[in-house]
Amino acid sequence: MALPFFTRLARSVAVIGLVVVLFPLTSLAQSTGDGSIYSRFGVGELRTFSSSQSQALGGNGTATRSLNYVGFSNPALWSDQSLTRFSMSANYQETRAEDAEGLTSRTVGGNLNSVHFSFPIYERTLGFAVGFQPISRTNYRVRAPSGDPFSFGPAPDDTTSFATDFDGQGGLQEITGGLGYRINDALSVGASVDFIFGIIEESQRTTFTNPELESTNLTDRTRLSGVTSTLGALLSLDNVIRSDDNFSVGASFTLPTELSGSRTRTVETGVVEDTLGTPTDGSVDLPWRAKAGITYQPDDRWIFTLDGSFEPWSDLSTTFTGSGSGSGSSFPVGGEESLTDRWRVSGGAEILPAGDSPGGEPFLRRVAYRLGGYAEQTYVQPSNADPINVLAATGGLSIPTGAAGTRIDLNMEVGTRGTTDANLVRDLFYSITIGVNIGERWFQERLLR
Repeated sequence: MALPFFTRLARSVAVIGLVVVLFPLTSLAQSTGDGSIYSRFGVGELRTFSSSQSQALGGNGTATRSLNYVGFSNPALWSDQSLTRFSMSANYQETRAEDAEGLTSRTVGGNLNSVHFSFPIYERTLGFAVGFQPISRTNYRVRAPSGDPFSFGPAPDDTTSFATDFDGQGGLQEITGGLGYRINDALSVGASVDFIFGIIEESQRTTFTNPELESTNLTDRTRLSGVTSTLGALLSLDNVIRSDDNFSVGASFTLPTELSGSRTRTVETGVVEDTLGTPTDGSVDLPWRAKAGITYQPDDRWIFTLDGSFEPWSDLSTTFTGSGSGSGSSFPVGGEESLTDRWRVSGGAEILPAGDSPGGEPFLRRVAYRLGGYAEQTYVQPSNADPINVLAATGGLSIPTGAAGTRIDLNMEVGTRGTTDANLVRDLFYSITIGVNIGERWFQERLLR
């Protein structure tokens, strides 16, 4: 006998909730080594991920409607669901850093991108979605002789030769859950509750050439958590330029929030480790975030997207003391003048040669081909140079499977971050992402005959 609808719904949500909780705990326990030295600033290198489809199209996808994907940049998109969906993606990234003298370093590693689950409560009218994804990553390791390379200024005068190793790991994660509702054929709205949490650990180890001086290791471990909310809207119009086309405009707004937490500072001298006092309570005020985008689908084969976002990180403030001193002490390193406003512009195109009705079509015509790119001004602002910028190209393939509604996505991203001017560092990076998107019909009562 079929289980009642709400009983099956409760069990399904419980299982997905367990998965969502376990994945962030696993990611926190791993040091991936895939980051940039610029992740030392603020709350780390900020991540942008909505779905594996939008990632290949440059990112965001605030107005991108799709039957095969559920975008997490705009909760209004969650109203447009006909299948229960589970998606997960992970990536491998390699970063090559270079300074003005031609000295280079290379880091590699992997990360979990997302775990998303969604289903329609009323098909193509009211939908629910919940997901986990990292939103920032602190991950760097660098050695500097007699000075801090991140201060963007001259090294202090000293007569004792020493080397300093700077190390950081951790970041912020987000668990999001909410509803999307279609008011009529043209207008949809949505809202989500976003729980942000994470641990950022940064250390500074100083080693002296004089054997009479013991090395010291100063470490800050900061725990943060807080709750915010995201509101979204989507306007979708058919037959705008030609028959059977679709033009969509979407926007979302995430409220500013205060992350509260505590910081523990420890110092290790030789083989002796000591905690410096009790944990210090404090908070970090994160800024609001606005996104907007347009998507045009001339037919069921083509998709064209253009998106933009803005975040006023120059308004970031914190009650944690000691910014810029000791170990990492981010929020931010070097003082609040080290941060500026962040903006991002992205765009892309997709073609699915077989369209939405691929029955009997050759395999290569049922593959979706995607190409995009983005330009970003990060929130890192050196005192003696322009803000750190990112320029990247994206692309990918969406491969059909034997199961209807399920696709495997392979994405690639290649880009550059920063500059070698003003004694800074330029990152050249590329990443490969694999995503699995599963779609099935759930919660349907079967009639006994």
